[in-house]
Amino acid sequence: MGGTRKPVRTPGPADRPRAGAPRWAARLALLVAAGAIALLLAAAGGRSLALLVVGLAGLAATVAALWWTLARHGAARAVAATLTVLVPLAVLVSYAAVGLLWVVLSVLVLWAVAMLIGRAALAADLGPPSPRQYATPPPRAPFLVMNPRSGGGKVGRYDLVAKARALGAEVAVLDPAHPQDVAELARRAVARGADLLGVAGGDGTQAEVAGVAAGHGVPFMVICAGTRNHFAMDLGLDRDDPSTGLDALTDGVELRVDLGVIGERVFVNNASFGVYAAVVRSPAYRDGKVPTILRELPDLLTHRNGPRLTVRAGGAVIDAPQAVLVSNNPYHLGDAAGLGRRARLDSGVLGVLGINVDNAAQAAGLLRGRHGRGLTTLAGHEVVVDADAPEIPVGVDGEALLLPTPVKCRISPGVLRVRVPRDRPGAPGARTPVDWRTLGRLAFGRDVPSSGDDGREPQK
Repeated sequence: MGGTRKPVRTPGPADRPRAGAPRWAARLALLVAAGAIALLLAAAGGRSLALLVVGLAGLAATVAALWWTLARHGAARAVAATLTVLVPLAVLVSYAAVGLLWVVLSVLVLWAVAMLIGRAALAADLGPPSPRQYATPPPRAPFLVMNPRSGGGKVGRYDLVAKARALGAEVAVLDPAHPQDVAELARRAVARGADLLGVAGGDGTQAEVAGVAAGHGVPFMVICAGTRNHFAMDLGLDRDDPSTGLDALTDGVELRVDLGVIGERVFVNNASFGVYAAVVRSPAYRDGKVPTILRELPDLLTHRNGPRLTVRAGGAVIDAPQAVLVSNNPYHLGDAAGLGRRARLDSGVLGVLGINVDNAAQAAGLLRGRHGRGLTTLAGHEVVVDADAPEIPVGVDGEALLLPTPVKCRISPGVLRVRVPRDRPGAPGARTPVDWRTLGRLAFGRDVPSSGDDGREPQK
């Protein structure tokens, strides 16, 4: 692709007056949250504390019962599963018995509304968390790989093949009956002169082609035709209508993002170790996912089966976790809305999430989020996962592998040029979490640091 990349300037907080819509939205969010607290105190009076205690105790008991359901066999599992259903019902009945069920439900609705308004206020004020955008000429010879089975047949449902060809793209449609080496298809396309590689498929296929694009220095394009589309979500793409991703061919901008590397394989999302990877690797998993999970989880969770893992990152060690997730940039754990999302894809570090839960009490402690005893979050440029076995199962962007130990993961900063539509629903601030302190500073006129453009030039 020829031409000079020119940065597309995104307005930052300095360009927007603090007295505008974001400030008033922040004030409204705080007012609604205060209203929720006031309603609870006014309607319940001295019983409000008891309501909170009962609710939190019920939530902790439900999580503990769910843990027993997953970690036990036979009658113990049946009893725990029953408690998982009965405990929340008992909490609701207790609220209704004292005539305060409507209060609790109203408070929950008001709090949810406050969260939505607060998130919108911060998103509008802080600007885009994504990398800087660069204007580049449209590709002359784009090559796209499309998997017709991904996402329940989105390629056919949205007529992606015909639409892409009408825009001048060469399209290779994979044959589910005859597996193909998509990386080799991409390499051959580059050798023929392709100046952009793209994928309409799952995260695993995206990772394979992204590795080729990064290796040859050509732009990469994502079309949301997979099931979950995690990478596309963090790029801000429209996951409801995959065909909008094709706009990048005619009116697109370029981002520089990182890639994770495990051995010689790249990943765009994450590599998982431990419980999940072991279950997915099981030969019985494909034929019966739920029965396989229920059968194998108890022994894996209680360390009676499976390798014992040791994780090292940034000088810290996680010993014997049940599950480990190494991600291409850290996932956000600040609130429930941020789970499974990354605030940025160009931080230059891997995220590490380790879960080490040995009993029901520790399982209930996970409700504290990143402060829970059973949850460890780390970050580093390199992560080493070792085990007391010569090989361990690993899930790499959803693909089940068996890799020799120790397994080394590293980050390759800014190596992938991603072409995205200029206008996309996830940009600028769809992933902004609610931070009540930041919201208060915004509402009352104090400066709020931007999470967006950091002014760095892309790596050459």
